[in-house]
Amino acid sequence: MIRIFVVDDEAPARERIKMLLSDIAADCPHELVGEADNPQAALDGIAAAQPDLILLDVQMPGMSGIELAAHMAKLPQPPSVVFVTAYDQYAMSAFDVHAVDYLLKPVRAARLAEALQKVERQRVHKSDEIALEPPGKRQHFSVMERGRLLLVPVQDVIYLKAELKYVTLHTKEREYLIEDALVSIEESLPAVFVRVHRNALVARKAIIGVERGSQTMEPDGSNERGGDAWEVILRDGKERLPISRRQWSTIKALIR
Repeated sequence: MIRIFVVDDEAPARERIKMLLSDIAADCPHELVGEADNPQAALDGIAAAQPDLILLDVQMPGMSGIELAAHMAKLPQPPSVVFVTAYDQYAMSAFDVHAVDYLLKPVRAARLAEALQKVERQRVHKSDEIALEPPGKRQHFSVMERGRLLLVPVQDVIYLKAELKYVTLHTKEREYLIEDALVSIEESLPAVFVRVHRNALVARKAIIGVERGSQTMEPDGSNERGGDAWEVILRDGKERLPISRRQWSTIKALIR
């Protein structure tokens, strides 16, 4: 019996899906284990219910279903995803995040049953897959914390700093540990973050100036800048971050 969770920001759409599921229950045994109308509620409910399948809308306030599917793929046991949407232009993106099927509204009962049968076949013959980031600009970072997957909006991040095996993400309110590499963040969000040092990225909008600070020392004891060093001043942060010699010209041009 497939355990199903429904995610759609519109209540009538969720009711329609539940009605169709009831219609096909005899041919497609299932259990409806939850529903949600926004991405964070979906992640919380999915983590608690551990469904086999998510019936997921694409266009929702705050985050697309495509991005939500990519974040769900980071769960210890990610569920299968079937998109249910009124828009056909996201089909390629949906399959980039390994969706099992893509249904267009208004969905027919027979078509929904076909999708559930695909999921059941996939469960029987499940193979290892690599979850991909969604194409285009990401809107959130996902953080696994005490068994809960949290979403941190990209726009709330002041800076990210590599420390040992993890990257620490800093917002105005608190810090989070993420497993993303700085280089992948820098490559995927070049218009949002700028590198100030080999171990730090800063939100461009958070930089308000520079000031002379302590010398920038590398782990081996060498001085990367030489002479007087500069540090970046952040709009919403008390900490000053050193600017490396390699990045000095970039940061200087940014604040002019």
